[in-house]
Amino acid sequence: MNYKGLTLDRFQEQAIAAIENQHSVVVSAPTGSGKTLIADYIINRDVERGIRVIYTAPIKALSNQKYREFTRDYGTERVGLLTGDIVKNPGAPVLIMTTEIYRNMAITRDPMLDQVSYVIFDEIHFINDIERGYVWEESIIFSKPEVRFLCLSATIPNAEEFAEWIRTIKQHRVEVIRHDTREIPLHRALYDTELGITTPEKIRDVIDIPDHGYVRGTSHRRRPRVPAPSPVELIKEVRDKLPCFFFTFSRQRCQQHAADLLKAKLFAHNPRVVGLIHEKLAGAAPEIRQLASTRLLRELLPYGIGFHHAGLIPVIKELVEELFAAGFINVLYTTETFAVGINMPAKTVCFESLRKFDGANFRFVHAKEYFQIAGRAGRRGIDKEGFAYAMVDRRDFDYHQLKRVTGADREPIRSQFRLSVNTTLNLIKRHPRQEIEEILRKNFYTFQRMRRFPQRKTPFFYTFTKLTKKLEHMGYLAGNILTEKGEFASKMYADELTFTELFATDFYADLDEYQILLLIAALCYEGREKTKFHKTHPSDMLRTLQKKLAAHPFLQRERRFEELEALTALVEPCYRGRNIFAILPNTSLLEGDVIRLFRQMIDRIGQLKGATQDARLAAMLQSCKEMIVSCLAEIDAV
Repeated sequence: MNYKGLTLDRFQEQAIAAIENQHSVVVSAPTGSGKTLIADYIINRDVERGIRVIYTAPIKALSNQKYREFTRDYGTERVGLLTGDIVKNPGAPVLIMTTEIYRNMAITRDPMLDQVSYVIFDEIHFINDIERGYVWEESIIFSKPEVRFLCLSATIPNAEEFAEWIRTIKQHRVEVIRHDTREIPLHRALYDTELGITTPEKIRDVIDIPDHGYVRGTSHRRRPRVPAPSPVELIKEVRDKLPCFFFTFSRQRCQQHAADLLKAKLFAHNPRVVGLIHEKLAGAAPEIRQLASTRLLRELLPYGIGFHHAGLIPVIKELVEELFAAGFINVLYTTETFAVGINMPAKTVCFESLRKFDGANFRFVHAKEYFQIAGRAGRRGIDKEGFAYAMVDRRDFDYHQLKRVTGADREPIRSQFRLSVNTTLNLIKRHPRQEIEEILRKNFYTFQRMRRFPQRKTPFFYTFTKLTKKLEHMGYLAGNILTEKGEFASKMYADELTFTELFATDFYADLDEYQILLLIAALCYEGREKTKFHKTHPSDMLRTLQKKLAAHPFLQRERRFEELEALTALVEPCYRGRNIFAILPNTSLLEGDVIRLFRQMIDRIGQLKGATQDARLAAMLQSCKEMIVSCLAEIDAV
């Protein structure tokens, strides 16, 4: 079968045949094998029919990239984008959105989802994510009966079980399409300071050889300590296998490694890149050129070296992506978010380490994480093979863990379902008790559990009952009826109770826009231990707000409000009409993190406006949004 001038692989033909029969499809195929072509087929077919298709992505970066791709292919009038802080053309037949947005629309039965043929879940294995996985489950559970799904992932060992779950709860046929062969063979290896490119077995064997002094009893060490491997030395080893993605789990180290590679003088200067950088930044605010990250990249990029992470200004990220796609970057140091769906493969992938900090502890990456990243190696139609090398510090060497991570992706999809306040309130609001009990059985966890223990009840009955009693006690429910506070909370999708206690009671009655901005900022800010704030703004308004919070029996327990004074360094200049470039010097946060904070604030303001019935509060919230939009104007104008 030919499609858009391409000869399709058998797995693509099978998936398209299932789609033509109006079946849902779960596609499990290696990264870079052409899964997204199946999604493109659905969109191309149904756009011509005037039927709506929803494309969901796990991160905003992928949503934005797909928006650029789809508008190029189908025109801006046919494509819409919804990511919380951005709404473009919501009436379009092709809607791209984060999975959270789709879940929120599905649970509230948003009319925008009428006449949808397919919902495409890219990177469906995110259902395994401890914090966010429940969003994917609820998206499927609350979708309309007539909707079909295209679920795309790399390897899903239990794809049949996952498909059977969808088949059971949605009562329609779900086909599993597997494609286990990579078109471009992937060679995986480790990199050791002493041995160079090697295998786990060779490192193990060397470590097990005792030191001569240890045998004689004159040394306490079995082997002399070998220093950690050097990223620069690894690049020297793979110079004949470029371009290369070099993944590290630290934004700061991305930039440091790039600077270190420049000092090694491995690559020649390309004056053409200087011209391309100038063209890209010609219409940008002059302050962007003065940012430390921009200055460093302008030095690095002409030598074929770059870095990419979420802490960069959007136009700078676009510049790096465009230069890489055009073949001007030999080595790109990047964080793992670049591995999620973004279609920019390289010949080689390197890992700084196979250990990462997950927000709580240092741990080895999971096999699925490793193969998601390593799968970027090998460009179809360009390379005959791809290469993945992971640096290993012998202090962290664990033979069995390394074999488990790099051997094969055998990690099944597991449920992370949990009942949120929002879900509970919407269930009570929209369904009678009997239906609620039936819905609570539909999550993937209960499906898996009841297959093993069919006589047991789902534990979510107990959780639902317990949460319902708490909500009744707090005044969100009166029996099976949502109170005014309950209605408000049912329209909030994060920190439901905290936002409701702030803005659906008389707490906010004497607050001004500045204090409202501070409260929202505190709830959106994700604290980092080493973050510093300069030039804070203590004031009577701040102290009044802190006293009000301390006197509130529920809000006084929210520890995030302890950051209020620190956050005045960002919020006060925004409130005073200063632009983002005047704010950046006030914190050690990277510019992308500051932008992300303000964009999340816009998202929460939108939720609050949709929840409140108070015209005065809605007007104040609109004023707050306009302040942030004005603050970011020179960023968004690029």
